[in-house]
Amino acid sequence: MFARYSASLTRSAAQSYRRFQSTLVVAEHNNETLNAATASAVTAAKKLGGDVTVLVVGTKVGPVSEAAAKLDGVAKVLVAEGDSFKGLLAESVTPLVLATQEQFKFTHILAGATAFGKAVLPRIAAKLDVSPISDIIGVQSADTFVRTIYAGNAIQTLKSKDPVKVITVRGTNFEPAAGTGSGAAVEKAPAGDFASKTTEFVSQELTKSDRPSLTAAKIIISGGRGMKSGDNFKMLYDLADKWGAAVGASRAAVDAGYVTNDLQIGQTGKIVAPELYVAIGISGAIQHLAGMKDSKTIVAINKDPEAPIFQVSDYGLVADLFKAVPEINEKC
Repeated sequence: MFARYSASLTRSAAQSYRRFQSTLVVAEHNNETLNAATASAVTAAKKLGGDVTVLVVGTKVGPVSEAAAKLDGVAKVLVAEGDSFKGLLAESVTPLVLATQEQFKFTHILAGATAFGKAVLPRIAAKLDVSPISDIIGVQSADTFVRTIYAGNAIQTLKSKDPVKVITVRGTNFEPAAGTGSGAAVEKAPAGDFASKTTEFVSQELTKSDRPSLTAAKIIISGGRGMKSGDNFKMLYDLADKWGAAVGASRAAVDAGYVTNDLQIGQTGKIVAPELYVAIGISGAIQHLAGMKDSKTIVAINKDPEAPIFQVSDYGLVADLFKAVPEINEKC
C-alpha cells in the first residue's frame, strides 16, 4: 500500500514539476525574417515541457514577432523595440533578458548556437551565476542534455543542477518548428534603459548572393586547401549555380586566403547538415568533420586515397579535382 502511494506521489510531483517549467527562447532575426535557428530552438524548448515564450528584440520587429507567434508550441511572444537594440548587440540584449528573467522566473533560457547566441547566452549565464550548456544536440529531460565534445569525436550526456539552465541549441539536430500555430499572445517585454554605455552599433556590410545561405542550403559544394588558389573556386561557383547550391570552404582554404571566412564550415565555422555535401580537395580534419558530418549524403573528391574525408563519405572519387570538376561541369 505504501509503495503504491509513494509511486503515485512521485508521478504527481514529476507532473507538477513539468507543469511549472517554462522556457524563454531568445529570437535571432534581421528585423524582417526569423532565423531558422530560432525555430529549431523552439523545437528543443518543447521537449523540455512547460510553456515556451519567445523574446523578440530589435528596432522594427512587427513581421518577426508575428512569425514567432505562429511557431507551433509557442505560448507567448514578448517584444522589445527601440534604438537601444540596433544591431542586436549582446551588450544591450543581455540586460533585457535578465530583466525578463527577473520578472517571469523561467527555468530554461535558450538560443540558437549561432554567433548571436554564443555572444549573448554566456553573458546571461555569468550574470545568473550558472554554467552555460553549449551546442546541445539532444534533450533527454528537463535537466539532462546531449552534446558533442572533442570536435565531435565523443558524445557527452550532461545533467545540470543549476536552477536556471542557459542553453545554446545546434539547429541542425532539431527540426525547425512549423509556422502553423494558431497565433500566440504578443505582449511587451519589460521596459527599461538597456542601451550599452560601452558599445555602439555603427554599420554592417552584408554579402549579397543569389546562392542560398550555407545554413539553409540543401546542397553544399565545399573546397579545401587542394583548390590551390581563390581563382580556382570559380569551378565550384559555376557548379553551384547549376545545382542551386551554396559554396563553402574548409578552414585551411580560408586561412590561405582563398575565400572569405563567412564560407568556413567546421568547428570554428558554420555547422551544416544539407541533403548533399560535396567535399572537393578537402582532406577531412576533425575540425571540419565536426561541422558537416551530419549531412545526409557526403561525396568526396580527393587525389589522396588515404584522406580521412573518405572515412565519413558515402561516395568517394579518388581523382585530380582539376580534371574531375570540369568534367562534372561539362555534363551538368
